[in-house]
Amino acid sequence: MLKQIIKLTALSAAALIITSCAASDVPSRVITPDENTSVTDASDFVSLAEAVPDVILEIRYYSTYNFVGDRIDGYEEPCALMTKEAAALKNASDDAVEKGYRLKIYDAYRPQTAVQNFVEWAEDTDDTRMKEYFYPELDKSVLFDQGYIAEKSGHSRGSTVDLTLFDMDTEKEVDMGGTFDYFGELSHPDYTGELTAEQIQNRNILRDIMLENGFKPLDTEWWHFTLADEPYPDTYFDFPVRNESVEAN
Repeated sequence: MLKQIIKLTALSAAALIITSCAASDVPSRVITPDENTSVTDASDFVSLAEAVPDVILEIRYYSTYNFVGDRIDGYEEPCALMTKEAAALKNASDDAVEKGYRLKIYDAYRPQTAVQNFVEWAEDTDDTRMKEYFYPELDKSVLFDQGYIAEKSGHSRGSTVDLTLFDMDTEKEVDMGGTFDYFGELSHPDYTGELTAEQIQNRNILRDIMLENGFKPLDTEWWHFTLADEPYPDTYFDFPVRNESVEAN
């Protein structure tokens, strides 16, 4: 139902603009609601703890251990939410378990409210509390220009996840040669630099598991994957990260 509502609303908006253009010769770009507003309907979302019970959750933006240094706006519980379609992550989880790992989730759906929190933080160039941990090689003033901070995030579309592998034998995260949310070339999936053979192999294991189960990578973050056939490619959601948001689904 949510998909039908979004589609019909966008079509209605387009029809109104086209009619307006016909009345004048001034060119106009069709603006859909998805481009300027955030959708608060969580009816197509589920909790990963329910849909993918083998995952481990370490929701960094609910904690203060993140590049901002504070709990992020919109994260009201340390849970992970995704669209029902992206909950096909269970197949990737099953593959990881067969290989002796579990998937550890750092972030999944991210409200637009949280993205705005990032933007406001980035604009405050005096706040560098977490620089030594997450962006020691960069001046905070370049984070917008280099694409580390943006006004929109694929996470807000509900089908993107940040994750790593947890080794069930050692009971530790595997060594990826770099931490989650590190701003720099070290985080690029194809970076080799001073990485060990084991670290490179670990990145490839995670990448292969996700690719084989319908998720596509990002070329600047080894931990970031999006469902290739995501259901809401142009819609940005803004309901809080808490179990109550999806309990009725």
